[in-house]
Amino acid sequence: VLPGLYAAGECACVSVHGANRLGTNSLVDLIVFGKHAGIQAAEYANGVDFQPLPQDPTGLSRQQIEKLYSGSGKEKAVTIGRELKKVMFDDVGVFRTADGLHAAVEKVKELRDRFQHVRVSDTGKIFNMDLLNTWELSNMLDLALVTALAAEARTESRGGHAREDFPQRDDANWLKHSLAWLDDQGVRLGYKPVVITNYVPKERVY
Repeated sequence: VLPGLYAAGECACVSVHGANRLGTNSLVDLIVFGKHAGIQAAEYANGVDFQPLPQDPTGLSRQQIEKLYSGSGKEKAVTIGRELKKVMFDDVGVFRTADGLHAAVEKVKELRDRFQHVRVSDTGKIFNMDLLNTWELSNMLDLALVTALAAEARTESRGGHAREDFPQRDDANWLKHSLAWLDDQGVRLGYKPVVITNYVPKERVY
């Protein structure tokens, strides 16, 4: 938890709709929790002083951008992005298997390694979409790795995560949120229990 950082919408993961929200229901997250987050953020801001900034607050971002500008590699971001889309669509879609997820993890690791040799072709400093798309791809590669590893570890089916090799929901072992930490050593997975209030999760049957 980062004090002073507030989120609203699906990125906040308040789990109003469980593991598989219906279409357009994210509006509930935006309207209800957007209001609450705004109120709480204002109250927090009124009660704290400004925190000191690091000596070079933009240093990391500038280093990342300069690396993309000055790279000598021959890899193209568009090629890596196309391969990333394919493997995530094929192996990390709604219907998943252990073999497919393992293959996806290995492929994403390969793409992340290849990304280290990407160089943007447009070195302009104004409205540079080549730079923006390449920078965003680096984030997508990180998220793809985390998603595939968390899905591989979750040996059950729940909501939009349908394991064909584990078709049943397993509340005894998996009624918990997946958490992930990514650093230079790789991905570390952790879990947080689901807080049950008025409504106990039940199997969806038709």
